[in-house]
Amino acid sequence: MARGFFITFEGGEGAGKSTQIERLAGKMRAKKYDVLVTREPGGSPGAEAVRHVLLSGAAEPFGPKMEALLFAAARSDHVEQVIRPAVERGSIVLCDRFLDSSRVYQGVTGGLDPVFMETLEQVAINGMMPDMTLIFDIDPTEGLRRATVRRGAGTGPDRFEKETLAIHQARREAFLAIAAAEPERCVVIDASAAPDAVENAVTATVFAALEARAPMRNRQTAPA
Repeated sequence: MARGFFITFEGGEGAGKSTQIERLAGKMRAKKYDVLVTREPGGSPGAEAVRHVLLSGAAEPFGPKMEALLFAAARSDHVEQVIRPAVERGSIVLCDRFLDSSRVYQGVTGGLDPVFMETLEQVAINGMMPDMTLIFDIDPTEGLRRATVRRGAGTGPDRFEKETLAIHQARREAFLAIAAAEPERCVVIDASAAPDAVENAVTATVFAALEARAPMRNRQTAPA
């Protein structure tokens, strides 16, 4: 394909996004797609330098606006250094979190002005909107339980995991509101199901989208 395809994975803590990205990438590579897996915050050298500052909580005392600006700076570097070049050369880009996480975490539960957030988003992404966003939906109580198991003993929650259950619930509702407002881009995935069932739903959704946009001569079917 002349232009690639940009897919973002969004949702609350412990929803299983990272697991499903790797599973999908494996299936796509088996079908000979050129796949790039990346993440936010991070994904490029400049953005990775900001990642620790954000997830460690070092920026938290300066407030959500400072965090939003740092996320935007990291995202801009990530877009221009990694995502845009990959999409332009025809790759499928799978990104663990992107702009919707900023809309939810800093915008909705951070209480930042919507106009400020929209302006910051436009500068950060510079037109690089996802072609598809999968929103992994899970009850926050279960998601936090999974996140705790994933971390293992002796490792505490990160900057965002440690917040109250009410905040996590507000984030869940905000992600679902985004999906409802942008159904042409967003697909909600039931992340409470078993990993194999979630994988099947993700595979069917993504390959159907690729099938719909591919020329007839390049049609590829989803793996069983």
